[in-house]
Amino acid sequence: MPSLCRACLHMFERAPRCPACGSPRVVAHPDLWDLGIAHMDCDAFYASVEKRDNPALAHQPLIIGGGRRGVVSTACYIARIRGVRSAMPMFQALRLCPEAVVIRPRMEVYAEVSRAIRAMMLDLTPAVEPLSLDEAFLDLRGTARLHGAPPAVMLAGLVRRMQAELGLTGSIGLSHNKFLAKIASDLDKPQGFSVIGEAETTDFLRPRPVSLIWGVGQATREALHAAGIRSFADLLRWERADLVARFGAMGERLWHLARGQDRRRVSANAPVKSISNETTFGEDIADSDLLDGHLWRLSEKVADRAKARGLAGRVVTLKLKHSDHRILTRRQALREPTQLADTLYRAARGLMDQVPGGGAWRLLGVGLSELVAAGEADRAGDLLDPQAPRRAGAERATDAIRARFGRDAIVKGRALR
Repeated sequence: MPSLCRACLHMFERAPRCPACGSPRVVAHPDLWDLGIAHMDCDAFYASVEKRDNPALAHQPLIIGGGRRGVVSTACYIARIRGVRSAMPMFQALRLCPEAVVIRPRMEVYAEVSRAIRAMMLDLTPAVEPLSLDEAFLDLRGTARLHGAPPAVMLAGLVRRMQAELGLTGSIGLSHNKFLAKIASDLDKPQGFSVIGEAETTDFLRPRPVSLIWGVGQATREALHAAGIRSFADLLRWERADLVARFGAMGERLWHLARGQDRRRVSANAPVKSISNETTFGEDIADSDLLDGHLWRLSEKVADRAKARGLAGRVVTLKLKHSDHRILTRRQALREPTQLADTLYRAARGLMDQVPGGGAWRLLGVGLSELVAAGEADRAGDLLDPQAPRRAGAERATDAIRARFGRDAIVKGRALR
């Protein structure tokens, strides 16, 4: 059976250890040399960058996220063993792992590292489709002649190079389409390399839960469960027309995915459509000052991500969720694109002020869409707000100070609410 040593990249027939270097880090699969669609996912990316930059954190549980009322952005694997998960309310995470070190995210640093990883990917193939700062699809089909080795070898070399040059690890999923490659990359984290071949696809999927499907959130999962669909085996029992009648366009997609079918291409030019951030509160919040503080922090995070990516947006979105899970969204088109936290916050604050009756909320989110290049942003100013240029200048100066001395070098009073 085709086998590959992930330590030295030696190719051989199946053995428990590499015959060249003796490493047990071996991946073997009948289709190993033939598959070319991959998904690379960094391991606990934000936390790994922080541990790399501060070795004193190496053996400590680490959580990246906001204050006690915020949510977890990511957590290292030590904290995950204790039950900490992304998007978990911070108070709950600290209850599970009270000794954890909590660090606010440094988006500019993560974006810089992401660009370095992206450059390594592009050395292998121009067909790289980023999904976020820490993960991407790659299409390596047809590159074996160029590199003198099958895609699997080049992918193992990619994560080895990431560790040697950047001090970071990643997990690889290799298959015959994007859907299965993404599932595979999560099968053996951290530092995993998993393969799903075409012949085994249906048998592999059949017993697994439909929650594996990317994009199936809580609401969709509940709708599927209400229809008696909990696994891929349940999906396979449904006729295509019945799935479409019950779930619309999603039903058509589910029918194909149940059979492991995904015709989407790896698109190198897939644009980022929006940038957003949201937080779920441990307890419903009605206090306007507390909500205002959260609104500012969310606006700052969205602005930081826009700046890190060199983007700006024309439309601001406010998202609110009631205690009964009803979701309310409001949008406002700006006079010109922005990437400034101050402008985002003021637009979102205005949208919140228009919500009738106020009330208690369990979730708050801010988003920026209709994205353009940063060069088109914040040029004209606001004639109705003569103080806007002064605040914009102060924000740019704050960004520069934080870039040099750390994110906590300057904290806006509003952020302490």
